[in-house]
Amino acid sequence: MDIETDLLIIGAGPFGLSMAACATHSKLNFRSIGRPMEFWTSNMPKGMYLRSGCDWHLDPAGVDTIGRFLKTQGLSVAQVEPLSLEFYLRYVRWFVQQKGIEPLLWRVRSLDYSARTARFHARNEDDSVITAKSVVLAIGFKYFKHVPAELAQCLPPGARFAHTCDLVDFAPLRDKRCLIVGGRQSAFEWAALICEAGAAAVHICHRHDSPAFKASDWSWVGPLVDRTREDATWFRKLSQAQQEDLRQRLWAEGRLKIEPWLEPRIVKDRVKLWPRSRLVGCVPQPDGDLAATLDNGETLVVDQIIAATGYKVDIRRVPFLAGGNILEQLATRNGFPALDEDFQTSIPGLFMTSMPAVQDFGPFWGFTIAAPVSAQIIGRRLLAGRQPEIAPG
Repeated sequence: MDIETDLLIIGAGPFGLSMAACATHSKLNFRSIGRPMEFWTSNMPKGMYLRSGCDWHLDPAGVDTIGRFLKTQGLSVAQVEPLSLEFYLRYVRWFVQQKGIEPLLWRVRSLDYSARTARFHARNEDDSVITAKSVVLAIGFKYFKHVPAELAQCLPPGARFAHTCDLVDFAPLRDKRCLIVGGRQSAFEWAALICEAGAAAVHICHRHDSPAFKASDWSWVGPLVDRTREDATWFRKLSQAQQEDLRQRLWAEGRLKIEPWLEPRIVKDRVKLWPRSRLVGCVPQPDGDLAATLDNGETLVVDQIIAATGYKVDIRRVPFLAGGNILEQLATRNGFPALDEDFQTSIPGLFMTSMPAVQDFGPFWGFTIAAPVSAQIIGRRLLAGRQPEIAPG
């Protein structure tokens, strides 16, 4: 079944759903495609908690917020914070129902743009095609998991190794010994959950000092995101030093602190921290064990190595872009798309938000708090470009 639409939204995570809500409110002719919250349901573990609070909702109109959802459930903020993954997914399902969002549950195989017709053509798995005047890519983290080259080079072929987003079922780790490489929230949360699943031992190694168990202060992020609604160029107008200061401030909140509710779950005999260290070698043993050597001279015998090394944007890694003609036309910088003040790329009508926008709009665009504002900005641009209806006669 081929489809024609004015706007195609690719992605049904927080940024895509927020954009779909904005398009619905603005009465744009659009279709969205993707399985709602697929990455969150498939690549995050049960029992996980979020670092965001109830004020980080998805509604550009400010109506169907987490606060309103709490009222429908007879719950208070104190009863649900810290937010569990389960609670957040319940909120999103309610949000989707409230907004009447019905994404097509397809996967895009390739995306092409024709300058001659000024149209995009998204070919799906079943060979159906969606033709659109404009496309918003809200693809989040899915394609950008990062394993540093120096870590990958330490691992022998066939080593039992996984990135955190690919290891979310911890039952097979019962009675196993694990080494987690990384020192941010995900490293410690995976460690807690793996211990609670019955692991025999969990080691965490990271190059910096161990973070403090201290609540992060995100209160300053919201005003900066809101500022973007009024002046979408403020971040790019900062000097490189000023931009780096903001990145470092966010880094300090995210890496130098671990949420205090994790502390009692981590301070256990089975968890060993190895600060100021990195993995430099890994040798399989005859009995199947892995002998992992750290640069401090310690050798740890483990069964599984886990990379809690985050995500890094390289737009070339998006399969449906590589499968079409977009990349050969797209202006990029440092692996990111070059975006204008409305999130539009160098290809007219193609917009990108979420993590691919952090270079031009600031590091907070990797957080769900930015989803409603990016939807508002893109929505304004799309409405400004819509041809006015002419009354008959």
